[in-house]
Amino acid sequence: MVERRKEVVLDCEAMSEAELVSHVRRGVRDAFRVIMQRYNQPLFRVARGIVSDDAEAEDVVQESYFRAFAAFHTFRSESSLLTWLTRITINEARGRLRRRRRQMVDLDEVETAQATGALVVAFPGGRPMDNPEADAARAQIRLLIEQAVDSLAEPFRLVFILRDVQDCSIEETAERLGIRPETVKTRLHRARLQLRAALEETLASSIRDTFPFLGRRCERITETVLGRLSKTYGWDDSASESVVG
Repeated sequence: MVERRKEVVLDCEAMSEAELVSHVRRGVRDAFRVIMQRYNQPLFRVARGIVSDDAEAEDVVQESYFRAFAAFHTFRSESSLLTWLTRITINEARGRLRRRRRQMVDLDEVETAQATGALVVAFPGGRPMDNPEADAARAQIRLLIEQAVDSLAEPFRLVFILRDVQDCSIEETAERLGIRPETVKTRLHRARLQLRAALEETLASSIRDTFPFLGRRCERITETVLGRLSKTYGWDDSASESVVG
């Protein structure tokens, strides 16, 4: 009797986290695509909270995904996938800062290097705006918030981004940063104190729109990472699996 093979098309968008992880380990390209689409923005926000530059933050996220894919066999689901990816992103971002500092020490023009350090730039909006004037106003508001957040020390900046920008719970923030919930509360309190009370009160409704990473930016980083993985691991573009039926 001849075995009959049929093609099963996978609906990765509808998969749970555990199912996505299982299919990534089996080499299903679209499963990893969905993971990136789900987590691009929170990981970008964390990366930018450390490196304070949007272009470098994108590089950090790309490299973190590549490292994560290579280490997927070590993921044991003891924490959420986002927590695991967040820790990889934090390590990658902090490693870049350490390398940057070592390079700056070797420069003759130290003052010039310091003057060209963390750059604050306006982020393109993640959502289309119906009113151009409102779009411009929101961009200015985001820039004010981002400048204020960039002025915080990294421990306070990361907690503020995860809690007030990313809307994580205290427990989620503690888990992703590897600190105690009480430490999260203390750092968040100090971060808010360092931001002007007027800024927080006036712009509270816009906080969750800061550091957007949606639309074409999200698509670009997803395709870049998938292309790199395809070259390295020989992935094709199929999200289907052949099974014996």
